[in-house]
Amino acid sequence: MTASDAWLTQLTTPLLLIDERKLNRNVRRLQQRMAALGCALRPHLKTLRSLPAAERVIANPQAPITVSTLAEAEAFVHAGYTDVLYAVGITPLKLTRIANLIQQGAKVHILLDTLAQATAVYHYSQQHQVDFSVFIEIDCDDHRGGLSPEDPALIALANYLVAYPVNRHGPAITGLMTHAGGSYDTDSVSAIKQVAEAECQAVRTAATKLAAVGIEPLMLSVGSTPTAHFVDDLTGITEVRAGVYTTFDLVMQQLGVCALDDIAMSVVTAVIGYNPEKNWLLIDAGWMALSRDLGATRNAQEPSYGLVCDIAGQPLAADQPIVVNGVNQEHGVIALPAAIRCEQFDIGQLLRILPNHACATAAMHTHYHVITETQAHEVWPRILGW
Repeated sequence: MTASDAWLTQLTTPLLLIDERKLNRNVRRLQQRMAALGCALRPHLKTLRSLPAAERVIANPQAPITVSTLAEAEAFVHAGYTDVLYAVGITPLKLTRIANLIQQGAKVHILLDTLAQATAVYHYSQQHQVDFSVFIEIDCDDHRGGLSPEDPALIALANYLVAYPVNRHGPAITGLMTHAGGSYDTDSVSAIKQVAEAECQAVRTAATKLAAVGIEPLMLSVGSTPTAHFVDDLTGITEVRAGVYTTFDLVMQQLGVCALDDIAMSVVTAVIGYNPEKNWLLIDAGWMALSRDLGATRNAQEPSYGLVCDIAGQPLAADQPIVVNGVNQEHGVIALPAAIRCEQFDIGQLLRILPNHACATAAMHTHYHVITETQAHEVWPRILGW
């Protein structure tokens, strides 16, 4: 910490801190990679859910973005963003909010993978005379939702979506979307590359099957942060989505996607006490500040809630990671190694915790404190709700 960012010591802890220099560097890295591969990037803004953060990620508000809540979609459309993919399966009660955004002139794409969803969208379209742009979700790795490219239901669903002329109002199929969630369970860069190829091949196969029955051309949308950074061939792919690449986190570092120094998010916490008998350090960042997400340590014998660093962001010990071992609502517990005594830390001393999962940690905070490129202090509000 330098004299120019001494303001950090005057803030009430716990707080979420963003290093804008690192964030901008992370953003440029993926932008340059997508440009080299000749593919568009549709950033997923769910990690920070903040208008000032989005300005660092998207230079042009007419460029495509991805969101995971309607609250985000509404905030970004109100701010002038015009091409929004709502990447969560649609339900009937959400259609009015989507329609309102479309009526404001925004292009808002919805996601579905069942005939029941498509039927609900069609009936709403007929009743309210609004046309919806639809992406069908494709399952590329049995990770979550979506239709297998080989599932006959894919053809049936697509045929339903193209059965109604626009002037009769209805859902129009715009593209196919998949998410390689399985990339988070890999153990090597080569494994991520394999997942990336399978992800792309899944939507290519689905598109080929639809083209065979006259449904083309379609946008093909793929993405996860790991696969976006290691995919080699994006032939035929329209766009790549990624989200946590803006700040990265310990999961991404442990997967080999980034280095510790690339992590642009941390939680600043203060020492509030000790347990000398157990050599525990107590801090004021519990799960309300860090989240309960165990990240890559969820199956470990000793799970943790984040890596402990000094106030400058450097890990406390070079020879072994010191982590937050336990959390209550507002308390965190750091079990120190024998070589470091808890009494060595001052009450009120500030530490920084690198998060396991940046999206989950950011969600615990209503706003973020930012160290700007010029070492100034800014506060970025988070878009709240769903």
